[in-house]
Amino acid sequence: MTQEKIDRINFLARKSREEGLTEAEALEQKNLRAEYVAAFRKSLENTLDNTVIQRPDGTRERVTKKNNKPKGVQ
Repeated sequence: MTQEKIDRINFLARKSREEGLTEAEALEQKNLRAEYVAAFRKSLENTLDNTVIQRPDGTRERVTKKNNKPKGVQ
């Protein structure tokens, strides 16, 4: 995400608080926010993929994805 897009998100947020947004601006804000959240999640996922935990005994272990399925569901 470019700095210009982040600045536009901030501008639209200020404008919505001060005077309101047109329908086109509200749609643009929604799309920009969705793009920002997707980029943030991807960045966080990449960070976690490269994270290693070092245990007190000196062993190193990569962080793994958590299985969020309830017990008994396959």
